Amino acid sequence: MKSLVLAEKPSVARDIARVLNCSKKLNGALEGDKYVVTWALGHLVTLADPEEYNQKYKEWNMQDLPMLPEQMELVVIRQTNKQYQAVKTQLYRKDVGEIIIATDAGREGELVARWILEKSNCRKPIKRLWISSVTDKAIREGFSHLRDGRDYNPLYDAAVSRAEADWLVGINATRALTCKYNAQLSCGRVQTPTLAMIAAREEEIRNFKPEEYYGFTIRAGGNRWIWQDKKSGSTRSFHKERIEAVKAAAGNGVLTVTSVEKSRKTTVSPGLYDLTELQRDANQRFGFSAKETLNIMQRLYENHKVLTYPRTDSRFIGNDVVPTIKERLKACAVGPYRKMAGALSMKPVKVNKSFVDDKKVSDHHAIIPTEQFVQLEHMTNEERKIYDLVVRRFFSVLYPPFEYEQILMKGEAGGEVFTAKGKIVKGQGWKAVYEEDAGEQEEEFQKLTEAEKGAHLKIERAELTQGKTKPPAPFCEATLLSAMENPVKYMQTKDAKAAKTLGETGGLGTVATRADIIEKLFGTFLMEKRGQEIHITSKAKQLLELVPEDLKKPELTADWEMKLSKIAEGKLKKDVFLSEIRGYTQELIQEIQAGEGTFRHENLTNTKCPVCGKRMLAVNGKNSKMLVCQDRECGHRETVSRVTNARCPNCHRKMELYVKGKEDTFICQTCGYKEKLSSFQQRRAKEGAGVSKKDVQRYLNKQKKEASQPVNNAFADALARLNLKE
Repeated sequence: MKSLVLAEKPSVARDIARVLNCSKKLNGALEGDKYVVTWALGHLVTLADPEEYNQKYKEWNMQDLPMLPEQMELVVIRQTNKQYQAVKTQLYRKDVGEIIIATDAGREGELVARWILEKSNCRKPIKRLWISSVTDKAIREGFSHLRDGRDYNPLYDAAVSRAEADWLVGINATRALTCKYNAQLSCGRVQTPTLAMIAAREEEIRNFKPEEYYGFTIRAGGNRWIWQDKKSGSTRSFHKERIEAVKAAAGNGVLTVTSVEKSRKTTVSPGLYDLTELQRDANQRFGFSAKETLNIMQRLYENHKVLTYPRTDSRFIGNDVVPTIKERLKACAVGPYRKMAGALSMKPVKVNKSFVDDKKVSDHHAIIPTEQFVQLEHMTNEERKIYDLVVRRFFSVLYPPFEYEQILMKGEAGGEVFTAKGKIVKGQGWKAVYEEDAGEQEEEFQKLTEAEKGAHLKIERAELTQGKTKPPAPFCEATLLSAMENPVKYMQTKDAKAAKTLGETGGLGTVATRADIIEKLFGTFLMEKRGQEIHITSKAKQLLELVPEDLKKPELTADWEMKLSKIAEGKLKKDVFLSEIRGYTQELIQEIQAGEGTFRHENLTNTKCPVCGKRMLAVNGKNSKMLVCQDRECGHRETVSRVTNARCPNCHRKMELYVKGKEDTFICQTCGYKEKLSSFQQRRAKEGAGVSKKDVQRYLNKQKKEASQPVNNAFADALARLNLKE
């Protein structure tokens, strides 16, 4: 009998098939002597839409709510039906004795496979492949340690509970809001609290009143000394008179050094990356969205196989990974990493609790390089950037701490206290990995000219400094990801237990879903971008006033995740949780029905929809401006303009391409420059643009090949054929 291996994606299936020697091509599968490998395309099966239960649900009517099917049904996703049928054919082969689930090792991966088995009514024995990378070595080791599929039944129950709960609450509440206020309004237990956090930040910025503050610095003995309040230790005051009094007392006198303190300090490397931390860094450094970073990581994991599983919420590795560190270092010892990786692989690997801890590894360990040999020339520019972040962070944890000696000098002048700080680097440690930061000094430190205790230094210059307090910055994708990961600040109840649960379960959404949630909020025009800043729209502001209070609170997610974790651990029954959700859904619909608010479109234009004739709404997408029909059933939309990578020749900012009239036009929003698309293309052709990355790579490979051959080889060939004996 053969074993059928079910992978989540074709690329992973091909890797597994190669390792298992399955080379015979079938419809949607690959076959070998002992195994048949087939694959899903993500989810092939999903929960049925409301109209599948009853045709009356095709019409959105308030009186039909809430929709609470007695038994939730599964349907095959129409777009992937062909692959589902191919998988089903393999499942029912008479020579297949068992199923090996090889989908992603996590809650959602379990759901992908189990729903296929459930829908096809397959009851064959199950085994589970649980691996964190798809290198040949990891696959072989995984197949030599297959686990009993029944061990993962509680994980499957948790996945089903999450999916059904989101269906019951999300679909019912969205329909209720849409019917009640006759507008396309959607809500959910993750997206609504996310919007509420952005609204709270915007309110905080609006209500902020800047205050002027003052400080005082002097120059003495070649050093800059900062005034410090004796009682509070603060270096600033909101009372100008106080600082002027300090200036009068100490401005022209002598500073007496009262103490010189030296202390040895160390700073350890930042921890390894989980997905959220990587998305934050990529957004801050390169401007990548969370979704872009996840897609790039997925390619590095699946196609290049040079990084481990991306959707992880752990920043640690287990002790079982430690013996493979040297092999991983050798694999990435190429290009700019050759010297560092070579040096590390020659020394004994020193590990510590800052990055190796079995207790802090969840389904998957932190994102680190694999043992697969790296070919940097096969990567795109974006892939190189993400790979570089991960590799350098991996190297940094293996380096010793950054060491420096901190010097703190205190002095007194006119009865006031002054301090001067400085540091002397004793060892670069892990900072040597980051070449661009190697020589940087922290702002609060300076290169000190040391003075002895009791020395009297003449004050050479005195300066009164002033500034204004600043409001908190608007959210960008990096800071929004941080807030979603740790939303405790935005909790209203201040419940310590709920706060702890939110911390343990990773906040709003999961590492795997946050990028999609952010994209959905942009796609439904509840959020918009202004530069790198994220702001909520008028539609979102009104939605937050109309939606039930419970759905705006992070506490709801905390409660759900706590219960889902208990289900996954086998400590809570799925039916008990779903019974509570059904009761909650009924309460939610009653609250929406009783609501007294109104919704008004504030972005109506005079442009009429070419399909239904109603006035269209002007909306800002993530990278475009659009006109959208206000009638949700019509759904017609047109792109007005989109942000492009074309740069303005005057100010070099990105231009927008407006789709209007006979020809599209580029317009720079910064300086007002305009240019027709045809003129732009002619100008770029003259500048020599339009060379593809493939052309560049082909040229570089040609140059490399020529460089490896003898110089002037045409002349050398001619000489070789010359007969000098004649």
